[in-house]
Amino acid sequence: MATTAPDLTPERIEAFGAELDQIRAEVVADRGAADARYIHTVITVQRGLEAGGRAVLAVSLLPPAWLAGTGMLATAKILENMELGHNILHGQWDWMGDPAVHSTTWEWDFPSPAEAWKHTHNHLHHTYTNVAGRDRDLGYTILRMSPDQRWHPAHLLQPLYAALLAPVFEWGIALYDLEVDAAVAGQKSARRLVTDAAGLARKALRQFAKDYVFFPLLAGPSAVPCLLANLTANTLRNIWAHTVIFCGHFPGDVRTFTEEQIEDESRGEWYLRQIQGSANLQGSPLFHLLSGNLSHQIEHHLFPDLPSNRYAEIAHRVRKTCATYGIPYVTGPLHRQYASTWGRILRHALPARAVQEHQPSRTDVSKPVPSPRPINRRTR
Repeated sequence: MATTAPDLTPERIEAFGAELDQIRAEVVADRGAADARYIHTVITVQRGLEAGGRAVLAVSLLPPAWLAGTGMLATAKILENMELGHNILHGQWDWMGDPAVHSTTWEWDFPSPAEAWKHTHNHLHHTYTNVAGRDRDLGYTILRMSPDQRWHPAHLLQPLYAALLAPVFEWGIALYDLEVDAAVAGQKSARRLVTDAAGLARKALRQFAKDYVFFPLLAGPSAVPCLLANLTANTLRNIWAHTVIFCGHFPGDVRTFTEEQIEDESRGEWYLRQIQGSANLQGSPLFHLLSGNLSHQIEHHLFPDLPSNRYAEIAHRVRKTCATYGIPYVTGPLHRQYASTWGRILRHALPARAVQEHQPSRTDVSKPVPSPRPINRRTR
């Protein structure tokens, strides 16, 4: 798979951006009843799986019931987190005008409060994708994933804490969304930190009480198996989310950028950076659904507010457009992207002097020449 692209003139970059704008405009104009049916069907299926799973776990002293209930609950939590919570909070369904399925009213089954997550993810990550020093999701402040990030001896252990993060991913993200590092650096007030910490504590307490106190008590004699089932379901959801998200952002062929490279970034250049800073995963329709369609990470980063069910249908058009302009389109099966991601984690755990740093093509196709045009970022 190619990891380089030819030099593109500013005119070619903007022509490329215009073609992507056209794809987006066509989807926006075509949104309608079929899309609404899709999201309401997913909500119905998810709630049915959760209700059924919890009902079965009420008699989970029987091993077959425990396995069935745990499987249903884990699947429900994956759907709620990946296809519903993540995408609804991106505003993908706001156009319907349904207050029950709206980015301003949805609160997901996740310890991190929706508003805190939308700030760190929708605003910071999707605006400054893979920009060292600006995108806090580039390693989540604890992992070194780019040669442009300063190495510290603690990074020698990053393979260990990257692995430990997976089963508790929801709690790691909740703490990350507090932006404690920003408060230490003086970029966030102590008062705001305390307010956000109180909001997290309230939400986390509700989540903990729901899964580990309320529903186990309702199960009566099956309380302990029910509690273990909830713990298992949450753990499986966390590992799955961690895997999909890391494989969409950190395979070896995905580029990172410096702050200087995005100065005066135009719309077309922003599109280029999203493509170069993301990776897709190949799989079946069920795989795409369970990934929240984040298996189409490139399309999601280009158009984060388009309905997720549309990513599969536009992916071939985006890939064809990239091929026309000689722009790499990173995609592959889960096992290959997973191995590549871990290769990156291991490689950047070592200091630059101990291993030759790898960065796919330092040719800056996203900014071949300084652009005089002001930044014009997409809605995200």
